[in-house]
Amino acid sequence: VQLVESGGGLVRPGGSLRLSCTASGRTLTTYGTGWFRQAPGKEREFLASITRTIGQTYYADFVKDRFTISRDNAKNTVYLQMNSLKPEDTAVYYCASGSVGSRWERSYDSWGQGTQVTVSS
Repeated sequence: VQLVESGGGLVRPGGSLRLSCTASGRTLTTYGTGWFRQAPGKEREFLASITRTIGQTYYADFVKDRFTISRDNAKNTVYLQMNSLKPEDTAVYYCASGSVGSRWERSYDSWGQGTQVTVSS
């Protein structure tokens, strides 16, 4: 299984980015997918997840009104749309695949390499 994140970069405060997580060797509709991030000096934290099959979504409270997770089954890709970005959103963003699609890191068995998001003026 290989997960590849893309779409990170430098954006100004208030701007938007859409991250992509494309999988090979695994069909994402039959697994849950989560997005996490890790800022320098901080622990990795859960952002959002989407469950297998029916695609129920879950969010961390602090991103619920700004971030949206979605899945394109035809492209085997999960997205994280991020709006109203703040400097404190600066981090490496990771996608992960697992059997459930929960907020718990231990429930995921495959991780991408991460993509850097920097929010700065």
